[in-house]
Amino acid sequence: MNKNKNFRFCSLIVCASLILSACNLQVTYPNTPPPFSATQPSASSANAGPTPLPTRQNFNPGELVDYVAQNGDTLPALAARFNTTVEEILQANAFIPRDATTMPPGMPMKIPIYYLALWASPYKIIPDDAFVDGPTAIGFNTASFIQEKSGWLKTYRVYAGGQWRSGAEMVDYVSLNYSINPKLLLALLEYQGGALTQSQPPVKKNLLGFKRQYWESPYLQLVIAANTLNNGYYGWRTGKLLQFDDTAKFLIRPDPWQNAGSVAMQYYFAQLYSGDTYARATGAEGFSQTYASLFGDPWSNYELIPGSLTQPDLILPFPSDQIWSYTGGPHTGWGTGSPLAAIDLAPPADGSGCFLADEKNFAVSMSDGLVVRSSIDGVAIDFDKDGDERTGWVFFYLHLAIEERILTGTEVHQGDKIGYPSCVGGHATGTHVHIARKYNGEWMTIDSALPFVLSGWTARLGSREYLGTLTKAGAVVRACDCGDAYTAISGSYP
Repeated sequence: MNKNKNFRFCSLIVCASLILSACNLQVTYPNTPPPFSATQPSASSANAGPTPLPTRQNFNPGELVDYVAQNGDTLPALAARFNTTVEEILQANAFIPRDATTMPPGMPMKIPIYYLALWASPYKIIPDDAFVDGPTAIGFNTASFIQEKSGWLKTYRVYAGGQWRSGAEMVDYVSLNYSINPKLLLALLEYQGGALTQSQPPVKKNLLGFKRQYWESPYLQLVIAANTLNNGYYGWRTGKLLQFDDTAKFLIRPDPWQNAGSVAMQYYFAQLYSGDTYARATGAEGFSQTYASLFGDPWSNYELIPGSLTQPDLILPFPSDQIWSYTGGPHTGWGTGSPLAAIDLAPPADGSGCFLADEKNFAVSMSDGLVVRSSIDGVAIDFDKDGDERTGWVFFYLHLAIEERILTGTEVHQGDKIGYPSCVGGHATGTHVHIARKYNGEWMTIDSALPFVLSGWTARLGSREYLGTLTKAGAVVRACDCGDAYTAISGSYP
């Protein structure tokens, strides 16, 4: 947050006793626990597992209800979940600035609610920090953990990502690419397939229950599972996924007070089960019990996404004296569906398809940082340079050619060459570079209160994936893989 924004935020909420310092946002509320830091891990009531479960009544239209901000909450998403509007939330909470991005976890709020029938169970299955492959996963050794168990995963091997991998390596590979906590993936493999306790996998081919031709192996089942989980997590995070059906076509409308991690689990199991089987999987004696038996109580109340999160200054991923094409609007950072965290840019070319980029048309680093990953599956640049992709801001690039791709461990400055756009890695129909953001392991979606801004250009959603625009000072560039004049974007404009 810049100094002007700090001042503005503070001046609006003096009456609510918010105190800003140059380093931390300290928040104090009457009759609440002591202040917490908005930039450091802390214990708060933001993620506490509810015991006993709260009851939901038929609220009067617009009735103000109590809510405690949770990790990653934004006003548009809260408005969608409570069936209200951002304007009404702001009127009920005058201390919140209109340009607020993320809410500080633990902050008490009043939210006008408009009741909808069939809200689902308020039971919280898993906290957000135990869902993403973020700071709370640091120190966990998947291979050592599996070796201590007697299950079939210990001896499992699979060819994935161009090489043979052990069961532990498979889990870590899926965890890294989708940015889902390896503990959660292990708990799923145990809950549905006895991977850690049974000597042999279940006889059925579709271990995790996804019936898709040619995707029957445990590895590919785990890939589908990870993709499904992310669709649920980021759908709830952005306020786009407000209801879904189970396999019996019974409507499930998550409780507005739910957290993203728990809704992701509800959505996941709804794709597989219905009735009592679904209720058990999403209740206290289902998946959450399996997780706790393996890893203990996950509700550590870690502050995954701080309040008032802002993006560092970034530049477009190509030299400023060049003109590239905006070929792909907001789409998934990895996999299919959500999160809409990435955009695509392509270098100048005489034709379409996959080609070798000209020597001068290389990709550059959007920020200063440390390269913590460089492979066919992407390049990750760690902004805080602590050497761990799971902490702080990380900027992700896909489809960089193997030749001259920057090496892991290299420290870079904004604008430094990192490689050449290509069709390598993932699915690509033409030479380009795919870029996305993560914070503390969580994909930062473009359809959120925290816009993706590059050299002053702001990415905006289109009517569907891969469409959308980049806007700056009245100029508009639209996304299209046609590479026409309307897609051209200059690194030096204006």
